This record gives sequence, structure tokens and C-alpha cells, in this order.
Amino acid sequence: MVIYKQNMNQNLIFKKGGGKEVKALLFGEILWDIINGKSYIGGAPFNLAAHLSKMGIESTLISSVGEDVLGRKALKEAEKRGIDSTFIRVNPYLPTGTVEVSLDEKGHPTYLIKENVAWDNIILEQDLMDSLVKNEWQVFCFGTLAQRTKRNREILNQILSRINADDVFYDVNLRQNYYEKEWIEKSLCQSSIVKLNDREAFILSELLFEQTLKQENLAEFLCQKYDLSIVCITHGKNGSSIYHKGKLEKIIGLNGPVADTVGGGDSYSAGFLFSYLCGKGIYEAAEFAEMVGNFVVSQSGAVPEYPQWLEKEIENLKHKIKKGG
Repeated sequence: MVIYKQNMNQNLIFKKGGGKEVKALLFGEILWDIINGKSYIGGAPFNLAAHLSKMGIESTLISSVGEDVLGRKALKEAEKRGIDSTFIRVNPYLPTGTVEVSLDEKGHPTYLIKENVAWDNIILEQDLMDSLVKNEWQVFCFGTLAQRTKRNREILNQILSRINADDVFYDVNLRQNYYEKEWIEKSLCQSSIVKLNDREAFILSELLFEQTLKQENLAEFLCQKYDLSIVCITHGKNGSSIYHKGKLEKIIGLNGPVADTVGGGDSYSAGFLFSYLCGKGIYEAAEFAEMVGNFVVSQSGAVPEYPQWLEKEIENLKHKIKKGG
């Protein structure tokens, strides 16, 4: 049984039988994307948390911002979007992260990610770590970029070794040269669900298996070697592929206009997790993820306001789940 309560954004928060809220815990970067001179709040974990919150999943983000204007704005954005910011700490010595985003004629981004910023040194005091351990989380989400500093890798490993989470979702999300084989392998070993795109599939194939594998074979090898349950591979406008229990299922893409693809993968992840956490089948979850991602890339920025038709789709899905359908 699934019931609901209201969150700060007036979205329905899921509660499973016995009154247990469905909770997502996320770790990583919070930053500002600078696109054509305009600032958009971002960072893959923030984007994912914001979308999950809009859909009705209680979302808590572990990150850091600077003691500056952009940091204060980021905290306000988190509050406005219904994200629990208890674990977004203020670093008085480092600035809030920014990324210069350049778009090509098809809206595909390239990134210039500033280094030595607040999210490179995530703060997590012992009392806050202890409170995380006391909670039960339905999913813990993290990526690769925030692991570019030793300090963050150490904190992430402490969290993963201590928290109680039903699923661990790893978004490979490779950016520039901010990754190492060792980090990726350790992340895969600690995960149950992994998401990557075509480019990342090629890189992981070469990096981990020293050959160019077909995606179906790559997904199979990843599941076998790292004991994964689900592998999601996104193909942009060509949809996605879901590997589960020895089978790769293709999900048809929804071709629509593209303003920019910043945050498209994060919104896909949110759509998938939202539907999956609420009991829908894996392939149905991927179809819903395609719908959400297709809308988001048609807009500027990673977390645009949802139109009425998408909100209706979300509510319809909630009611189907509530009825057990």
C-alpha cells in the first residue's frame, strides 16, 4: 500500500505501508551552470534531487556551498524546490562551484568545471553522519565527478559503508578527465543500479574490459563482475536500453525539440527512480523516464518548471500506484 502527504512544494510525498516515507539520499556537487551568460542552478545530484522532490520523493542532498552570494542563492533554490538542505553545509574558505557551459548547434554541451570549490570539500560532521545512519533510505544516489578529491572519496565511502539503503544508484556521469578506473570500479562494486550514456559505455568498455564491447555484452559483463541488478544506457534522442536479469530491452525515444541537453540525463534518472521506487516495472519506469527527459531537453536549464500535461502524467502514475495498478 502507498499513501501520501504534502511536502514544501505541495507535491505528494509517498508513504508505503506502515507509514514509512520513501526517501532518497544524494551525494555530490551543487553548482551554477553558466549558459549564454545566464546562471542556472545545477550539479547532477542537485538536479536529480530537485526532480525527485517535484515528483513526490523526499530528497536529502549531501553537499557544500561557499559563504558567498551564489551559495546563499543555492540554499534558497534547494529550499524552494523542496530539497532537504540539512546536509548542504557552508564552507567559509572556498567559493560555490560554477561551470561554464558551451552549446553546439544541436544543443549538446561542453563543460569548463571550476576546481577547488566548495563541493570539492564536502563537510559532514560526525553528528550528521550518525543521523544519516539512523534513517532508512529507499535509494542512495551518487556519481563520479564529486569523487575528484580524496576527501570526498573518503566521505562517500564512509557513507556507503554505514547507511541503510535498499538500492544504490550510481550515475557514471563522466566529465572531462575527472575520473579514474579505481574510482569507477569501487563505485560499481557498491551499487545495485547503474546509469550511463553511449559515450560512457564506450569508455567503460575500454577502461574495464580492454575491448570495444557491444552494449548488451557490456551490460552483461558489468552485472556479472560487479553484481549489479539493473544497467540503464541512454542514447539521447534514440531512447535507452535497460539490462536486467540477462535481458536487454530497448526503449523507444520520443523525438522532440532540443533547447539544450544539460540535465537531460538527470531528469531521465529521476523519472526512472520515481516510477521504480513506487513499484512499477523496470521497462515501464524507463518509458516514463524517456517522457520526462524529452521534456527537460526541450527547455533551457536542468530543472525547468513542469507543464500541466507532465504534472498530470505524474499524478496519474501516483494514482495508479495508490490503487495498486
